[in-house]
Amino acid sequence: MHLIEHVEENLRKRRLIPDGQTVVVAVSGGADSMVLLDVMIRLASRHRWRLVAAHFNHCLRGRASDGDEEFVRRAAAKMGVVFECGRAEVGKIAEREGVSVEMAARQCRHEFLAETARRHAARFIALGHHGDDQVELFLLRWLRGAGGEGLSGMKWRNRSPVNSKVWLVRPLLDLTRAEVEEYAKRAGLKWRHDASNDSRDIVRNRLRHEVLPVLRACQPALARTTGRLLEIIGAEAELAGEMARRWRRARKREAFEDLPVAVQRCYLRDELISRGVNPDYETIERLRLNLGVPVTVEGGKVLLRSVGGGVSELRRKALDFKQGRIEARLEGESGEIEFAGRKLEWRKFAVRHGKWPAFGKGREYFDADKVGGRVILRHWQPGDRYVPCGSRHAVKLQDVFVNEKIQSERRRQLIVATDANGEIIWVEGLRIGDAFKLGPQTHNVLEIKWK
Repeated sequence: MHLIEHVEENLRKRRLIPDGQTVVVAVSGGADSMVLLDVMIRLASRHRWRLVAAHFNHCLRGRASDGDEEFVRRAAAKMGVVFECGRAEVGKIAEREGVSVEMAARQCRHEFLAETARRHAARFIALGHHGDDQVELFLLRWLRGAGGEGLSGMKWRNRSPVNSKVWLVRPLLDLTRAEVEEYAKRAGLKWRHDASNDSRDIVRNRLRHEVLPVLRACQPALARTTGRLLEIIGAEAELAGEMARRWRRARKREAFEDLPVAVQRCYLRDELISRGVNPDYETIERLRLNLGVPVTVEGGKVLLRSVGGGVSELRRKALDFKQGRIEARLEGESGEIEFAGRKLEWRKFAVRHGKWPAFGKGREYFDADKVGGRVILRHWQPGDRYVPCGSRHAVKLQDVFVNEKIQSERRRQLIVATDANGEIIWVEGLRIGDAFKLGPQTHNVLEIKWK
C-alpha cells in the first residue's frame, strides 16, 4: 500500500480527524514533519481540511534554529499553507524554572501549538512521530523504570496537556523512519538535519545509533512488534486506571488491600499526581505496602496512606509520632524480638485436646495460622484503624485511646503489631484484633509475652 493511502487508512480506521476540520500541523523541518505536511496537503481537499503549518523556534542552536524557521516558512509558502511561528529562549526558561531543557522545550512547544489551535478555532494538532520514535521512547522509559502507563508510549490520539479541548493526533505512528525518509526522497521533499541528533552524549541518540541497529538485526520488524506491544500495555493500563477511578467513585467499596495490585498502583499514582508529587515506582510501592507508615518524598513532604487508600500529607505536629518500625520473621518454635528498647518473647504451639492456654497479664494469644510467618512492630500512626476483639466494625485507634483514657504521650509509646499485609493484630494494653483471636478452628497458637 502506498504511504499516502496507508496514512489515510490510519486516519479513517482510528478516527483521528473528522472531515471538514481545521488542522494545525506541527512542522519542525525534519523529514518526518515535512512528510506529514505533504501527506496532509494531498489529503486536504478530499477531506475538506483547512491546514495551518506551525513551527516553534526553541532558540537552542543559534543560526541553525533560525535556519529551520526560515526553511519551514518558505516551504509553507511554496505549498500554499498558512504559516504560524513561535519562539522562546528555552535554555533561559529551563534555568529560571529549574527544569531540564527537554522539559522546558516540550512545555513551550505545546503552549504554542495550543494557542495556535485556539486562534484558528482548530481542535486537532497533527504531529509527525513515527514508529522508531515510539521504540526509542519505550527504551528510554524502560531504562528509567516507568510503569504501565509510561511504557504504553505515545497514543494515536490524546488530549493536549495544555488544552483538553484540543486533540493531538499522530497519523505516522506505525511507519518506520526508513519508510518516512524513502517517501520524502521519492516525493522530492527537502528537510533539515538537526546536528544535535548525532551527539552520542545524549542517551536517546545512543539508543538510536548504537542499540536500535542491533535490535533490528534480531527483529527487522522492530517498530511493528514494539507498536503492538505498546498497544497491549496501553489498553491494560487504561483498564486498570478506569477500575481505580470507578473504585474511587463507588459508594460501597471493597477493601483497598483486596484490589488487584495494578489498580492499587493506578489509584496511588492519581493520588500523588493530585498532590503535585512525582508518581515514581518506589514512592507508590512504599505507600502501597506500608499502611500508616510515613513516606518522605521530593521536597521534604511526608505522606501517609490510610486504610482506604487515600494519601495525606503529614503536618509538622503529626511528625511527632514515633517512626520506628521492625519486621520480624516467626521462624521455628520460639524467639525474641527487640523493639524500641523493649523485648518481646514469642512461641508457637499446637492446641492439645481442645484446651486453650490460660490468659494472664503481659501476654496475649493469637491464631498462629491467621497471623502468618511475619509480624511488623511499630508505633501508633495517624489514620490507624482496627477491629477490636468482639467487635464487628473497624474503629480509629485514636477513638479507642480516648475511650480508654490513655494519655497522649503514652499512646506514642505503645507497641502496635500488624501482619505482613499491614492489618493490626495487637495494640499493647488493648484488645487484640478480632480476626486473629483463638476459635474453634484454631490449630496452632502464637503466644507473645512482654514486660
